[in-house]
Amino acid sequence: MKLFITYFLAIISLFILNSNTYTYSCQTDPLKESIARGSEIYTDFCVSCHLPSGEGVANIYPPLAKSDFLIQKREESIRGIKYGQEGEIIVNGKTYNSNMAALGLSDDEVADVMNYITNSWGNKNNKIVTEEEVSRIKK
Repeated sequence: MKLFITYFLAIISLFILNSNTYTYSCQTDPLKESIARGSEIYTDFCVSCHLPSGEGVANIYPPLAKSDFLIQKREESIRGIKYGQEGEIIVNGKTYNSNMAALGLSDDEVADVMNYITNSWGNKNNKIVTEEEVSRIKK
């Protein structure tokens, strides 16, 4: 009986330890935390043009969903969010020539929204965009 109790306590201890480790690691994942903040920023500043689905508006606002531009032109994407965008860009083989005004976001907000949009709607980017990276990008 003593052996049974020892094994039982050991199993319960491992379960509790593993549960706490899993919860802790999920709660402190910088990319996931940034994506969550970026989702709120996207809803406040971007959704009216790029839509909840990230599809954009045909021939006016480029799609963010499955966007080759976001992934292949990381610096230009950050610059566009940080300072606004004007002039022609090609997204998924289509040319867009609309203006996007500067949104007045701080560097950490730009990083968060970039992490959100580059990890949503079919986009995948494991390399986190940081506030420091955004701060190095100039007009």
